[in-house]
Amino acid sequence: MTDYDVIVVGGGPAGAMAAKSAALKGAKTIILEKDRDIGYPVRCGEAVSEAGLKQFMEPDPLWIAASISKIRMRSPNNTIIDFQSSAAGYILHRRIFDYDLANMAGQAGAEIQTRAYVDDLIIEDDTVKGVKYQYMGENRQLTSKIVIAADGVESRIGRMAGLRTATKLHDIESCYQASVGNVDIDQEMIDFYIGKNWAPGGYLWVFPKGNRMANIGLGVLGTLAKDYNSHDLIHNFLREHYPKATLLTSVCGGVPIAQTLKQITGNGIVLTGDAARMVNPVSGGGIISGMHAGKIAGEVTVDAINAGNVTVKGLTEYPKRWRKAGGKNHEALHRISQSIEDITDDQLNKIAGNLSKVPEADRTLLKIFITVAKEKPKILLDVTRAFAGV
Repeated sequence: MTDYDVIVVGGGPAGAMAAKSAALKGAKTIILEKDRDIGYPVRCGEAVSEAGLKQFMEPDPLWIAASISKIRMRSPNNTIIDFQSSAAGYILHRRIFDYDLANMAGQAGAEIQTRAYVDDLIIEDDTVKGVKYQYMGENRQLTSKIVIAADGVESRIGRMAGLRTATKLHDIESCYQASVGNVDIDQEMIDFYIGKNWAPGGYLWVFPKGNRMANIGLGVLGTLAKDYNSHDLIHNFLREHYPKATLLTSVCGGVPIAQTLKQITGNGIVLTGDAARMVNPVSGGGIISGMHAGKIAGEVTVDAINAGNVTVKGLTEYPKRWRKAGGKNHEALHRISQSIEDITDDQLNKIAGNLSKVPEADRTLLKIFITVAKEKPKILLDVTRAFAGV
């Protein structure tokens, strides 16, 4: 007897969507989450676009800490560029949001078990047949027809299955975020600081969370992390810019800015979300892309089970559908991230200086792109090639 049709390892947005989709198609499904609570700890800036979220569901007001309509960008010399966002965005309460996504999976028929730390896979005939895990000091195991690994950037499950999940330092950001209170900021504006003095190889963000609270964090390119400490950079920033801020929580971790893994399926297993490197390589955002990929993963795995073929060949629709839904755009964004990473601080200051002369009402993303292209003409070719897929 097979205990489950589908075992999902990880209860984040990608895992919850995978479990919901699988359960809705009639599969006996369980989520195994290693932490004690779904959605904790929050290792995320918590920003999403309204349009992205509405592809799946109507946003619940309880999920939303702040609604975003304005963007501010600061150059290395602190030239400020403000512009209105043409698309609305949200800063979420991830703990509430993730709880509700998991609840949706549960209402669709999926079981959920927290404090379940998967430490091994059951592999027979070169096929994943289930998991071994620890629960409250007890060793347990479950068999399944397929395992969906939604276990984040660490992706231990992928490695256990023999998939190549290693990410180069150049393709990962070392991130640290402090959630703080007692800060006076515009609660409708997200604020970005760009340049080596703020965040070498990345950017620093200030995201409002309502009630004088904010997420303030940064990412440092992995190859530079040995020389620049994300924790120290943030706390130096807080002392200088928000000396009265109170530290509520802090979190650190790696954010992949890589291309999607070449192989995201194996016999009896698929990888999704951060585990498959599906994070936006430019922004570092992974909520919406993870939800897209998780939904596809859940649907494809059940189709493969029903067809009686859970091998790599039987799962070919997963990478195909991911590429169509988000993978092709992901590849384009990765090329863009590669083309802009060598813009110098002097060039950024010059770009900001030129943009500051443009009336605020006329500052659009297109105008910013044109201004960047004038300073770095090669980016025109890079971006054109990226979106042309060549």
